[in-house]
Amino acid sequence: MGCSPDFPFGIEDVAELLHLRVRRHCTDGVYTDCPFCGDDRGKMKLNFQKNVWRCNYCGESGGMLSLYARIHQISTSAAYHEICEAIQNGICIPLSLPAKIQPATGIKSATRAENTEIHHTITALLDLLKLSEQHREHLKKQRGLTDEQIALLGYKSTPPFYRCRALTKQLIQQGCSVAGVPGFYQKDGQWTANFSTITSGILIPIRGIDGLIRGCQIRLDTPFKNGTEDKSGAKYIWWSSGSKEMGTSPGTPIHFVGDPFARTVYITEGALKADVAHLLMNRTFAAIAGINNTAQLDMLFALLAENGTQMIVEAADMDKFRNEQVNKGASKIYLLAKKQGLAFRRLTWNPNYKGIDDWQLALKRKRAEKQDDHMNFKFRYIHGLCSFTAMQDEISVWKKEKTNSMSLQAYLGFSHAEYELLARSDYEALTNKLLTEQCQQRFRIYQLRLDDDRPTIGFAFTGIQGLHKAGYQMPPAAEYNLIHEGVLLCSVLEDKHQRLEQIAKRYSDDLPEDYKGRSIAPSDVIELYDDGNSYYFYCDQGAFCQVQFSPALAKRRNCIG
Repeated sequence: MGCSPDFPFGIEDVAELLHLRVRRHCTDGVYTDCPFCGDDRGKMKLNFQKNVWRCNYCGESGGMLSLYARIHQISTSAAYHEICEAIQNGICIPLSLPAKIQPATGIKSATRAENTEIHHTITALLDLLKLSEQHREHLKKQRGLTDEQIALLGYKSTPPFYRCRALTKQLIQQGCSVAGVPGFYQKDGQWTANFSTITSGILIPIRGIDGLIRGCQIRLDTPFKNGTEDKSGAKYIWWSSGSKEMGTSPGTPIHFVGDPFARTVYITEGALKADVAHLLMNRTFAAIAGINNTAQLDMLFALLAENGTQMIVEAADMDKFRNEQVNKGASKIYLLAKKQGLAFRRLTWNPNYKGIDDWQLALKRKRAEKQDDHMNFKFRYIHGLCSFTAMQDEISVWKKEKTNSMSLQAYLGFSHAEYELLARSDYEALTNKLLTEQCQQRFRIYQLRLDDDRPTIGFAFTGIQGLHKAGYQMPPAAEYNLIHEGVLLCSVLEDKHQRLEQIAKRYSDDLPEDYKGRSIAPSDVIELYDDGNSYYFYCDQGAFCQVQFSPALAKRRNCIG
């Protein structure tokens, strides 16, 4: 790569570090997508001779240090030091890039080592590494893993770049071979490992169906930025040395966790997601590196078929219902399963959770939650959750509470007048008084039509901003099914939003038998109506927005409860 006379690197090196997507080459450089305005037509030119850049669409321009500094929101001085460190010690290049700036010519790659040798060396490396408290805290609090599970999975923190040569030397002294092992390469004739500050994070072993480690991914502490506010950069990259002298790429191995002879195997995207879901569900998972990275599934499905597997369950993230590329990748899984004679099923879940791991972890936490908030008898009775006779059970429980500092009146949720009726044992009058505080709220639930003929809708399961971004000011009723009509018993004191929250809570994870729709989630529309008026509300992220809606255009499903 060409270097500037005043710098030990050039803009081509900077572009490689930033993973800019190259669209075409020219005599003095390349044209890439612009990370500042988000244009994806290759309007930004990088001049390799002058080490400058300019986007012909938005007009932004500058030198190579400003390009790196602006994307990472750091000073040009900090940019200089980070680039120097990365060039000297190497960083991983994501394999998902369809077009990359090619490394300098003359680099000699190593022949990939045997799987057993790769497994032996990386296992020994992981034994030399530790897991930082920051990473352990993330895995426990955010992912729901225990210390024992973390140790079983073998997750470790990436080492600092200055330990790379010492670690590699120690592995060689232990009898490990690093030649041909992804992540190791030669610098100045000495073997070293490809870690850097820019790519620090959690090191995730990728295992094949035989249990042997094929390579590693890194969950980055700081995801790569692409310069646009509404698009996130790469969070996971391969630990690779494919662009280095005597280095090796890991390829895109499939991660497998569970029983290789399982009758049912789940397919998802991402090794960490698969590991967490496996431990939460006790199911067998295979994880591809990207939803459209399905080439190696053909061989895996053939092997699974020989092992007795009968069913493949596609468990891609729920954005498959609004992202056409994700949906296409999910469809490829179906075709590959069909090719090997395997049954296929698409898994869906509560759309409030993007990934299967998020969903399962939420269910686990809900089951483990202690019901600290006492739902008193009055609330339950008015909302139709119990009969009047349940009051005696509540009183018995209160009497057994030895350290109960709450009065019986407060425990039951009664007003002073209601409690006086109870004290006089005037149950008929008490019942009538409670019923005067109860009313019926009729409602309808509308959900997007997502089926084989219309598998994706751009704003599916997004809030009101997602709806507007998709080009709609109001939800298009023609895209919806009327899936449920019901009656909510509620308090006359509750406003519309409190009633909506009660409906959303009722039709969440534990769905009633007479309800045939999905768990209520963003993009759903709920209608509250009485004899003369109807009010429509779009489910936003944790809230409800009143909207205009034309129910006559919605399709009525036959299975309405």
